[in-house]
Amino acid sequence: MIDARGLRCPLPVLKLEKRIESLAGGAALTVLATDPMAEIDIPLYCRQRGHACVLHREGDTLRFEITKA
Repeated sequence: MIDARGLRCPLPVLKLEKRIESLAGGAALTVLATDPMAEIDIPLYCRQRGHACVLHREGDTLRFEITKA
C-alpha cells in the first residue's frame, strides 16, 4: 500500500510509478490519496499503461485499487 495522503500531485503518481515497476503482472496495489487532482492523475496514468484502476471514496480519502497489467 502507498499512503500518499497529504501529498500534492504529482507525488502520489510518482510514488505509484516507482512501486508498480517492481511488481509482477497481475499484482494488486492500493494507493491512498487526499489531493483532488489524484482523482484525475492516477486513473489517467493507469489507463495509459494498461493497468486496471478502481476508485473508492472514504470520506476525504481517495482509495485506488490498482492491478498491474
